[in-house]
Amino acid sequence: MKKLYTVMILLCAVTISCSKDFIERSPEDAYTDDVFYKTEQQFRSAVVAAYAPLRDVLVNDYFTSEMHSDNTIYQAIPGNRGTSIVERENISDFINTSTNAYVAATWQHSYTGISRCNIIIERLKGADLNNEVKANLDGQAKFLRALNYFKLVRLYGGVPLFIKEVTTADEAFKARATEAEVYARIIADAQDAIAELAPPAKFPQTGEATKGSATILLAEVYATQKKWADAEKLLNSMLTMGYDLNANYADAFMPANKNSKESVFEIQFLGGTLTGATPNVLSFHFLPRSKDTKLLTGISIDNTGTGGWNTPSNDLISDFEAGDNRLEASVGIAEGTYDASNYFKYSAAKSIINYVPATGKIGVPYIKKYLHAPLESPTGSGDDFPIYRFSDALLLLAEALNEQGKSSDALTPLNRVRRRAGLADFTNTDPAQLRAAIFHERRVELAFENHRWTDLLRSGKALSVINAFGVKIREQLPYLSSDAYVIDQHHLLFPIPQNEVGLNPKIIQNPGYF
Repeated sequence: MKKLYTVMILLCAVTISCSKDFIERSPEDAYTDDVFYKTEQQFRSAVVAAYAPLRDVLVNDYFTSEMHSDNTIYQAIPGNRGTSIVERENISDFINTSTNAYVAATWQHSYTGISRCNIIIERLKGADLNNEVKANLDGQAKFLRALNYFKLVRLYGGVPLFIKEVTTADEAFKARATEAEVYARIIADAQDAIAELAPPAKFPQTGEATKGSATILLAEVYATQKKWADAEKLLNSMLTMGYDLNANYADAFMPANKNSKESVFEIQFLGGTLTGATPNVLSFHFLPRSKDTKLLTGISIDNTGTGGWNTPSNDLISDFEAGDNRLEASVGIAEGTYDASNYFKYSAAKSIINYVPATGKIGVPYIKKYLHAPLESPTGSGDDFPIYRFSDALLLLAEALNEQGKSSDALTPLNRVRRRAGLADFTNTDPAQLRAAIFHERRVELAFENHRWTDLLRSGKALSVINAFGVKIREQLPYLSSDAYVIDQHHLLFPIPQNEVGLNPKIIQNPGYF
């Protein structure tokens, strides 16, 4: 920007015709903030742009959720100790610092989404649009703002709270709000979104946020705050919105079933190579690093620079009950051998069920539920990513009922999920045992959907579960350092990115970080 100003000054100095009007005038056919936020189509375009940062959050989210838990691990690559590799490993190992770029990326992209929502919400107030249209657009923007703040407050604690468009430099520098203040804003936004948005009109849905999306978001907020009666009321209302479970668990993740009756909200992707495509690259990240993934992807892809992350842990795999059809749908085995560079040469794709390695081969588990070969192109797939599914709502409802002493009632939504998985009904109504059963069910039903870390936090089990997992995983994986998965209270929050602390003197770092 400084260089641009210098060029403009020099031009004015040597050009007689340079004037104030010339400097300020925008091309008449260009959009500016004075002319853009006027029509319905312009606002709808702005709302689409507010959804877009969710994809950027997602490509970092599995590091701060599934890999920051006992669900998944990473595959070692000792020959590459580059910063980008080490920082991602450090998040998984619970030894990340405030300078970690991947922790900072989640913060940055979440606030990008919030900023875009703020502009929409503010500009809608003076827009000359139909009230029904304004309500729908406002509801979508407030849902997205609430979703982003819910992500931030659970990862970082209290964060700067921006609820209006930033127009001056001074407005950009805020102190951290308290967690209570952030949650109050999330609740207010979600309540507005519920009031302004309609239930799904039909299935498959458009992919836009609906009343159901805002309802499950607010219900999860209330569950986090232990407001069980409020959560129950909201979740019961979803039973009349047309949602249902697909016949088979794997159907929920098929590209042909995008935005289906089981989908409450999912991040949208468009595969292919045409202009406007937004391919999903995550399936490459979740496979063993190989110079050729064709055996699994259907096309030749070298993922040696991007793969090896989010590998299902043996701890998770062993937590599936015998006969649970979700294991086969969720996890596959890539069989093969490692070369001298620690890259994997695939020789076969095997089932996880009763798997025994072939002689001289190694079996590496990988996330199967998002991989549907053949892929459309080497740039990624068209698979959407679920943020909320109806099974999540059913399990939250079971939890809310059990926590209020309605344990018999809680069995109905719980067993609705279990039956679809091919399992027998759970019948024990002891509140403590039922609580453990629901917690287990969330782990296997929602595996690899980025719920595990926040479920550990919400249940109060994060310290005990992760430290116990650390004892086991350090024995299994000798490349882990002795302090990997050794956590105390300060690890329950991520550090505020150091670049934010350095730029803004009003921001105080979380305890235990520098």
